[in-house]
Amino acid sequence: MSVNKGPSPSCRVLVLNERDPLHPKTGGAETHVYEIFRRLAARGHSISHFSSSFPGCARDEEVQGISVRRLGALPFYYPRVLWETARQTRARHFDVVVECLNKVPFYSPAYSRAPVLALCHHLFGEVAFQQVPWPVAATVWASERLIPPLYRSRPFVAISESTRRDLIARGLPGEGIVVSQPGIAPAAVQVDPKRTRGQGVIYVGRLEVYKKIDVMLRAMAKLADRFPEAPIVIVGRGPARTGLESLARDLGLSERTRFAGFVSDSERDVLLAEARVCVCPSEKEGWGLTVMESNAVGTPVVASDADGLRDSVRHGQTGYLVPEGDVEGFAQRIGDFLDDDELSAEMSAAALDWAKHFDWDRAADDMAEAIDRTRRGA
Repeated sequence: MSVNKGPSPSCRVLVLNERDPLHPKTGGAETHVYEIFRRLAARGHSISHFSSSFPGCARDEEVQGISVRRLGALPFYYPRVLWETARQTRARHFDVVVECLNKVPFYSPAYSRAPVLALCHHLFGEVAFQQVPWPVAATVWASERLIPPLYRSRPFVAISESTRRDLIARGLPGEGIVVSQPGIAPAAVQVDPKRTRGQGVIYVGRLEVYKKIDVMLRAMAKLADRFPEAPIVIVGRGPARTGLESLARDLGLSERTRFAGFVSDSERDVLLAEARVCVCPSEKEGWGLTVMESNAVGTPVVASDADGLRDSVRHGQTGYLVPEGDVEGFAQRIGDFLDDDELSAEMSAAALDWAKHFDWDRAADDMAEAIDRTRRGA
């Protein structure tokens, strides 16, 4: 039985992504997927999503206009996705399968009878060894080696030029890869870029080892003599939190470091608008959605000069790019913002202007066109 319900839609799309927005480990990739596909659902497309389960979840649920079917916890999820996708595409329940390449590949071209469109946020490569135990990392790394031969003839949507370059470097043909940058939701607060802000420093995102949040804390420790009371806010949840709390204590920063955990979008915007600078030390991103969320409230960014982040940060205009892991470099650039009200106001205005270029409706248009081309085999 298909998960699709209701009258025949203009296009029946199956999305393969490990998590849905209600999953406790949801992140930027899921935000991107649902901002786009809930818009397509509102336009009349029938969108279904095969997701993994989590404690207390329903098996079938409508989320933001999308029919979600949860196929079990991770040990069972991927085999069941293969079976269900093969079965339902053979029964012609879907016109197009959109596979999200941001964790373990689904290898859907090998078994889907419907045409496949790959949506690539980013691939991990060797970064996987920074995040998970080496047997798991080795599995992820090896699984990505099969992407070029299996997906070579499939169309791709990449969310940044960095991701496109990575795919080409792995052997995929560039002519089949379209770049569509993510949008940004309207900010929950209005800000005056000329307003002098406090000296707050903030991080927003998943608390994962590869995000290198420790670099921000070590940089702030080096600035302690100059800015002994500058508040530090870390927004997000994830497995690295315990280690970061311990590091903050060891560095003498615990009294002025707040771990805010998961917050609503509106609270996130308020916290970002109060900060002088947002720090993004990750060693790899697909795009850098947090950068744009920061810029949308006029908060400039100090980020790693890494894939994805170098696409979303305009160096010297909306923030600064620093070599990945360079604690001294991060300390210098963060200190520049905390020490210079004029620089902060100038980059705040530029950040607001830059954020206006990104729109979810445009990203949804790009996806609709890519789905239509995939369906027609163009």
